[in-house]
Amino acid sequence: QVQLVESGGGLVQAGGSLRLSCAASGLSFSTYDMGWYRQAPGKARVFVATISWSPTGNTVYGASVKGRFTVSRDNAKNTVYLQMNSLKPEDTAIYYCYAKRLRLGVVDDYWGQGTQVTVSS
Repeated sequence: QVQLVESGGGLVQAGGSLRLSCAASGLSFSTYDMGWYRQAPGKARVFVATISWSPTGNTVYGASVKGRFTVSRDNAKNTVYLQMNSLKPEDTAIYYCYAKRLRLGVVDDYWGQGTQVTVSS
């Protein structure tokens, strides 16, 4: 049974920082691309960042967070992180961790339950 459990959300003032963690279990973590999406109230879920499974650990960021957020992973701990700096009120959302793998033409993807991030002005 695959589980992704996010932690580290909370309330922070604008300009502050938070680090989200996502602990994965029940899957071969090192073979999955990992990443984050977020969903603000009344809005669609949007892409935040991803880090590839490959040894190079290629990363991609959404335009609104590039330069402020950093995604990383620790395969020994089966955990992916999202360091969020210079937070803005518009970063307020539920942040969801995901795992995704394409193998033999089949996509496996899993999602966490989400963690709330609230940035006050």
